[in-house]
Amino acid sequence: MMMVSDDCLVECKIDDDSDEDDGVEEQINTPPPPPEFASKASTPAPKSPTLVPKPPTPPTAPATPTPTHPVNRDPYGINQHLKVEVSDVLAEPDRPRSIDQVWLCSVVGFEKARIWTYQCLSLLLAVPFAFLCGIFLAILACLHVWFFVPCIQLSNTFLPCLRSLCMCTVNVIIAPFCTSLALCCSQIAISLSNKDWHQMRDKDTV
Repeated sequence: MMMVSDDCLVECKIDDDSDEDDGVEEQINTPPPPPEFASKASTPAPKSPTLVPKPPTPPTAPATPTPTHPVNRDPYGINQHLKVEVSDVLAEPDRPRSIDQVWLCSVVGFEKARIWTYQCLSLLLAVPFAFLCGIFLAILACLHVWFFVPCIQLSNTFLPCLRSLCMCTVNVIIAPFCTSLALCCSQIAISLSNKDWHQMRDKDTV
């Protein structure tokens, strides 16, 4: 049995009158335990640090809008041959040479006619043609997925079985029959006498 020394004993005063009058409980300060009992004693909880108000964050500046780049509608370059400029079609030599205003008007007319005609035709025909292309590609994809590829895979799977079956049929039925027929025909001999030869020659001469 372990004996507790007198240093660990703490004298506490109980005053009921002060509790009734003041309504406040006195905080009891306990001395730290001796060193031999320090490992078994519970450590006091750390006091929470005082909250320090954070400085106000300065307002962030509005982000500058990034310039939007035009969307590349031909990323794979399948219509590079349609990039036609004025210099690809119209070219005037040094002599003869037209008036500068006539040349400028011709260039502007070419560009405007090309752009506006394409835009009007695409406005009328782009949606229907795209719709038809989508239907055609959907039909082609459906046939490819559900008909062509399954037929090819099934044929690759079952053709070896059919090949072995055909080889068995040929070796069991057709080969013996042909061999027997060849043996029967091999016993047939045809001989021609001189008389028959002369008769045939006379017929040919007639």
